Amino acid sequence: MLNFEDLKNFLDEKADQYNTPDFIENDPLQIPHRFSLQQDIEIAGFLAATISWGNRKSIINSAEKMLDIMGNSPYDFVLNYSEKDLESIQDKSIHRTFNGEDFAYFIRQFNRIYKENESLETLFMVRDSETNFHHAIERFRSHFLEKEKHRSHKHVSSPYKNSSAKRIIMFLRWMVRQDKRGVDFGIWKDIDQKYLSIPLDVHTGNISRKLGLITRTQNDWKTVEELDVAIRKFDEKDPAKYDYALFGLGVTKELF
Repeated sequence: MLNFEDLKNFLDEKADQYNTPDFIENDPLQIPHRFSLQQDIEIAGFLAATISWGNRKSIINSAEKMLDIMGNSPYDFVLNYSEKDLESIQDKSIHRTFNGEDFAYFIRQFNRIYKENESLETLFMVRDSETNFHHAIERFRSHFLEKEKHRSHKHVSSPYKNSSAKRIIMFLRWMVRQDKRGVDFGIWKDIDQKYLSIPLDVHTGNISRKLGLITRTQNDWKTVEELDVAIRKFDEKDPAKYDYALFGLGVTKELF
């Protein structure tokens, strides 16, 4: 076990090593990086993040399938699709359990939301009394999904049900984090990056346990908050940069 200063220096070094544009090449983050319009970035990013489980190459291929269906103009498609367009999507295979019906549902929800809001940022605003996105994700979720039950609801995780909400947390890092390294976009200017958490999955969870950052064995929201406490001691203004360190260590298996 490293002492606090040595561990901080080690993680800072690893974060710096992996937080480069080279990171994008084999990551689902490459999908929103194909666009310059903010709404295109948001839609492509949210869809890519939503299907981010399993093999990364497979995720990218599935995301490209969605872009092709939208004519590589996500925002224009969301605002101007026809019912015939959505009918043609319904029976398509997209990515594992995220199917054409789910994709069509998401498009309808995006249409409604962008008619009311210029950006998805409005739906993720963190309130002054809050310390992370726990409540903001839930507010977004209830707005995006509405009340009527649908099979697609399972694809938007709920921290209130103790989910780690890994894919939404990852999407939020892409949109909020501002460090001008060419990886994260930082296009949402009204949300402070100090509220960001680490996207918690098998890899980041295992590495965090090996480093003594967390003790809980489950990868759930309570563990996200336990990791928040540890990581923010290293950098309370930009805690999510350590996602690069933990992810990079997980990929290289340097600690195994």
